Amino acid sequence: MRTNTGLWWLLCAFFVLMAVVYTGWNLLSHWDTNLTGSQSLWETATRSIEWVGSVALLFTAFMSALIAFYIGKVHKAQGGELPEDILTSDIDDGDPELGEFSPWSWWPIVLAFSAAIAMIGLAVGAWMVPIGFGIFLVAIVGWVYEYYRGYFAR
Repeated sequence: MRTNTGLWWLLCAFFVLMAVVYTGWNLLSHWDTNLTGSQSLWETATRSIEWVGSVALLFTAFMSALIAFYIGKVHKAQGGELPEDILTSDIDDGDPELGEFSPWSWWPIVLAFSAAIAMIGLAVGAWMVPIGFGIFLVAIVGWVYEYYRGYFAR
């Protein structure tokens, strides 16, 4: 996690540097085309900057700084190193318990079919969307209650 924090701070510094380079490049490349005798130096400079790119690069730097700050705070709050950061750890050390899954269950396929019917209904005809939602309700109830009846009841 410490490496991730360092990478995000490096990315923040890169975007700040690129914002400065981008803004300076715009100033240099458009300076002579906007220079007239009646304008002040400030007016010429503000008309030479391409604001959308400069602001977008600065906001990208700000967002990466937010992520780096958050990851740094989480790293300090967890009170130790993650298994990925320890060189002597095994792959199984960071493997969490994922829960119980049914490898023989057909309900996820029915659920995907209901989503496909609903999406096709959005593209072809709106009358298919309620059919997709109906199949979705049957599939989700079947998937939730598959251990309550039949061969695998508990």
